[in-house]
Amino acid sequence: MAKAKDARHQIIIECTEAPGTSRYSTMKNRRNTTQRLEIKKYNPVLRKHTLHREIK
Repeated sequence: MAKAKDARHQIIIECTEAPGTSRYSTMKNRRNTTQRLEIKKYNPVLRKHTLHREIK
């Protein structure tokens, strides 16, 4: 039997306050989460936690 395609894909999230300064990669299940992912992560350049949003 052939294995079904995996719904999890690797995505990149980027800082919204200072674009280009902080990027993280993570996994996301596209079947369960259809909207763009938004997470508060640490930005080492600004030295504080900021909102990071999924980029295409």
